[in-house]
Amino acid sequence: MLVQSILSSYSKLLIGVSLAFLATALAGCHDTVAEKATPSRPVLVATVHYAAESPERSFVGTIRPRIETDMGFRVPGKVAKRLVEVGQAVDVGQPLATLDEIDLKLQAEQAEAELRAATGVLAQAAAAEQRARDLRAKGWATDAQLDQAKAAGDEARARLNRAQRSVELTNNSLSYATLAADTRGVVTATLIDAGQVVASGQTAIRVARFAEKEAVVAIPETLLGRAKDGVATVSLWSEPNRKYVAKLREVAPSADPATRTYLAKFSLPDAGESVSLGMTATLTLADPATTRVARLPLSALFSEGGDPSLYIVDDKGEVALKPVAVKSYESNCVVISGGVDEGAKVVALGVQKLDPAQKVRVVSSLSF
Repeated sequence: MLVQSILSSYSKLLIGVSLAFLATALAGCHDTVAEKATPSRPVLVATVHYAAESPERSFVGTIRPRIETDMGFRVPGKVAKRLVEVGQAVDVGQPLATLDEIDLKLQAEQAEAELRAATGVLAQAAAAEQRARDLRAKGWATDAQLDQAKAAGDEARARLNRAQRSVELTNNSLSYATLAADTRGVVTATLIDAGQVVASGQTAIRVARFAEKEAVVAIPETLLGRAKDGVATVSLWSEPNRKYVAKLREVAPSADPATRTYLAKFSLPDAGESVSLGMTATLTLADPATTRVARLPLSALFSEGGDPSLYIVDDKGEVALKPVAVKSYESNCVVISGGVDEGAKVVALGVQKLDPAQKVRVVSSLSF
């Protein structure tokens, strides 16, 4: 009986231990099932990026010289030589073309002959005037004779002065037979050739100055205000990573009848030798305002009777609700001016059903 009682007690003990172990196992399974039943929620996110409130606008233009001079001879004549070609760089005083000097030399020789004749006439008239003065002083000549001698002397002096000026003019005309560059630049057009007869002032050589360069672009009328008040920069297609400061110099007074745009010229004070004429450039106009805003999807905004907020997602998948300053609303996005940091990731979809205590998983797309 004693043995049977001990065996019965031992069986009950084993059954109790087994039941306790089974209950523990079942509880662990329940927890595992619960964990599997509540997985992390997949969410789409948008990255916060602050930029100027008005987006930058870009226009394609070309590099042109600020001053492009049409140079011509100051005297008419026959072209003897053309000394430059298109694209050739020229320096101050460098000859560009010359005229036939035969006629000009003949005119200079004629003027010098007139000067010698006038000099002789003046000497004779001055001697006659002096004799008339001496005779009048002695009473052997009349006042009329003295006045006549003075008039002849004055005429001779005027003739000499006229001859001297004629010599200077003919010498100048002879020097004008050589067309020289008056500044550093590059030849952009040659409109004459040897043997051609040209008139005074006719365009012969076109020279673009190296001193100042500018970007020429067509601006629509809606952006004329930004072109005048905004910040402009220019980048070359050959150097896209380098930007040059641009300043508006001139805007056309009327729009182009075909494109309805205004031709604008922006000077480039920092342009060096690497900026060649005719290069293609991109002009960028930015808003002068210093306010920077971020644009986010409207679906990212959470507001249920309180301040507008955004759900911020950290690297651990935890979310936090942060109030933001809304500047304006657009058709499909909200414009904020602060409240979240640059580069923060915000939940972009389904914020009304999001539980702050639940972890989330960032995905590139949602599939249902």
